[in-house]
Formats: sequence, structure tokens, C-alpha cells
Amino acid sequence: MLRYTLKRLAVGILTLAALATITFFLMKIIPGSPFGGELAQLSPEVREMLYAQYNLDKSIPEQFLIYLQNAVTGDFGDSMTRKGTAVTTIIARCLPATMKLGLVAFIIAITVGVTLGIVAAFTKRKWVENLVMFVATIGISVPSFLYAMLLMIVFGVILGWLPIIGLKTPLHYIMPAFSLALYPISMITRLVRSSMKEVMKQDYIVLARSKGTPMIKVILGHALKNCLIPVVTYAGPLLAFLITGSFVIESLFSIPGIGSEFVNSVTNRDYTMIMALTILFGSFIIIVNILTDLLVAFIDPRVKLEKKAS
Repeated sequence: MLRYTLKRLAVGILTLAALATITFFLMKIIPGSPFGGELAQLSPEVREMLYAQYNLDKSIPEQFLIYLQNAVTGDFGDSMTRKGTAVTTIIARCLPATMKLGLVAFIIAITVGVTLGIVAAFTKRKWVENLVMFVATIGISVPSFLYAMLLMIVFGVILGWLPIIGLKTPLHYIMPAFSLALYPISMITRLVRSSMKEVMKQDYIVLARSKGTPMIKVILGHALKNCLIPVVTYAGPLLAFLITGSFVIESLFSIPGIGSEFVNSVTNRDYTMIMALTILFGSFIIIVNILTDLLVAFIDPRVKLEKKAS
């Protein structure tokens, strides 16, 4: 397992280096400037100072080497559009809100999705299963921002039960978290249902039931562990997606998160911010994927990491 982990880390570092390289040169190719029309109004002396401050007066290879050094040390300097504010300061201010919201949405998605999947797999009432799967299909088909708007109108405006803007109290998390969680809830419900039905046909499950083992013990003690493997595989990328932020949801609920910050930095051509967030997102996704593979191997020892690595 250690050998596999080291291999994945090495591949992850190479992937991150490729991502950083592509991002850097894309920023140089895309037309536009982080300073907008301000440059035309500045004197040549001030313009030279501004370019020198962000190393834009150097050649492309020199800029690239400086960028790689900054990526390794984690020091990307100041934001180009917010003078005097370090990129790390902006990230430290925005990341906690996004991570909290993402974790709440992740917990809701896993808990509700697994529960509904088990209900759909074992209910004796066919209409209950059909209803759960119908709702899951709608959850996959409809974009999250429509759920968010519907929740805001019903529970925020008409009923006035829940606050709409920000993340000041636990109540503020309910609507944005459920808006983010509804799609993964639907996916997990379908995964658990189909996986559980398949697992229940296995010989060891049939043997346990023939011995008179209570159904609840069969489900929780034998079937659930094996049917969670596809859920864990899906949960890794899901966690990475939720914690790196959703621009649409953060914008609708006026949440100062990292997702909206990333989109704003792209719009404003804030090169230092874009590159820092790209490295951050890439690192997180790679780490989560490695941990997901290790967790799958822990749940199911039949998974051979060394074979998978080769």
C-alpha cells in the first residue's frame, strides 16, 4: 500500500505540474489585462513600476520560472486587482465558508442518499420504490440553481422560515447546503439501490438469510459494507467538488466563498489569483482521489492496489 501511495503521489505531482504549466500559458494567450483600461491613463514611469511589481516586465520563460517557484513555496504575492492584498490572505478569508458549506452538503448527501437507496432496495411497497426513483431522476435532471431559487422563494420569501443571505448562523446553511446536495443525493440513491439489489443476490447473503439471520443484521452487517464501494468511489470527487465551491450557489446566497472568488478572478484577469486557486483545486482533487482509492481498498481487501497501480 505504501508503494502504491508513493506512486500515486508521484503521478499527482506530475499532473499538478502539467496543470500549472497549462494554466500559466493559457493566461498569456487569452487577450485582456488585469489592469483593464487603467494602463492608458498611467504615466510611463508608473506603468513600468506596476509591471515590475508583478514581474510582467520579464520574459515569458523568466515569468514561468518565478511562477513555479511561487507554486512550490506557496507564495503567489499580491492580487493584481486588489492592490496590497496578498493572494493567500484572500484565500484564507474565502476558503472557510466554502469548506463549511461543502462539508455540510456532503454529509447531507451521503446520509440521505444512502438511506433512500436502502429504502428503495428493500421496501415491499412498489409505489415507494417508484416514488424514490422518480424523485431521484428529477434530482439528476434539474440543475441545482433551480432548486436554490425554489427554496429561496418558498422558505425564504413566502414562508419566511429561513434566512437567505450569508452563512451567519446554522439556519443560513440549510438552503444552500440542500441546493448543493440534491444532485448527489439522487446519484447516491441510485447507486445504493442498484448495488444493494446486486449484493443481495450473492451466495453469502443467501446463506445468511437461510440461517435465519435477521434482515437488519444482514443489511448492516454484510450487504451495506459491500454496496458502499461504488458510493465511496463517487464520494471522493464529490467531496472535492463541494469543497472547491459552487459559483452559482454562492452567488445566489451571497456567500463570499472560493468558488465565486475564482470566477471573479478569471473575469478580472487576476493572474496571480487564478494560478493560486488552480494549484489549490488541483492539489485537493489529487489528494482526495488518492485517499478514496485507499479507502476502497480498506473496505474491500479484494482490491489490489499494486495491480491497480500498474
